[in-house]
Amino acid sequence: MSSSAKFESGLDKFNRIRPGTNVVFHLIFIALALLCLIPVLVVLSISLTSEDAIRTSGYRLIPAAFSGEAYQYIAQQGTMITKALGISVLVTGVGTVLGVMLTTSMGYVLSRPNYKLKGLLTWIVFIPMVFNGGLVSSYYINSNVLGLKDTVWALILPLAVSSFNVIICKTFFRSTIPDALIESAEIDGSSQLRIFFSIVLPISLPVLATIGLFLCFTYWNDWFQSMLYIDNQNLYSLQALLNSLMTNVDALAKNASSMGISYAELVATMPKESARMAVAIVIVVPVAVAYPFFQKYFITGLTVGAVKG
Repeated sequence: MSSSAKFESGLDKFNRIRPGTNVVFHLIFIALALLCLIPVLVVLSISLTSEDAIRTSGYRLIPAAFSGEAYQYIAQQGTMITKALGISVLVTGVGTVLGVMLTTSMGYVLSRPNYKLKGLLTWIVFIPMVFNGGLVSSYYINSNVLGLKDTVWALILPLAVSSFNVIICKTFFRSTIPDALIESAEIDGSSQLRIFFSIVLPISLPVLATIGLFLCFTYWNDWFQSMLYIDNQNLYSLQALLNSLMTNVDALAKNASSMGISYAELVATMPKESARMAVAIVIVVPVAVAYPFFQKYFITGLTVGAVKG
């Protein structure tokens, strides 16, 4: 009897002994799903609540008084929001493509058994997962040595490659791509670049989707790089803008003079709490909409290297 058949037989016996097992697991997963969903619903509720209702009634799952003033205010800040959205889209798109190419190429090289420096480079990739040079050294390198300060590349290059993603790619290529396939291509005279782009990548869609999602989430949700390297507000991403709102409720009022509105008047009429939550919803929605289309490949890529019977 195969290991999978033994596992299914044991699972059937367990379910017969514990008839309520599935019910318990369903309740647990429902509770966990609610723990993830309820905070998002609360944020959405706050973004749709008037400032007066928030001050008098506090945060509620169902708005005490519906209001769209936060989204109207965001729409009025067209220049700032659009510019921040453009930076986020640019950084996420370029960073994801660049990161996927660098990560998969490094993972493929480390997965080849006949590569002489495989052991050394594997340790070089693995060590930063445990130890790193620290924030001060990385800031000095990125700002002073590479000159990335106040450039879009400061938001892209530091996050393009991670040891964890390289290990995932290495494991996938080593366990999925047959050595015979690579050897046959080499016998036919194909170069390593041609093998990688024409043979390996087309049959590696699960790991490409997985690494792409990891990088996409990382870039889209990142605000820390902006805090470190960006002083020019024209290079703020949506996440950096939200962080600015969280720490300074008057952040959107900095452009008041250009709109012909006094600073005091704008601050007085600004939907502070609901505006913060509305920006958070604007940030979350694109990722939430895109994830279901990649979920199948994402799960497949994460299970790479699992024990097989």
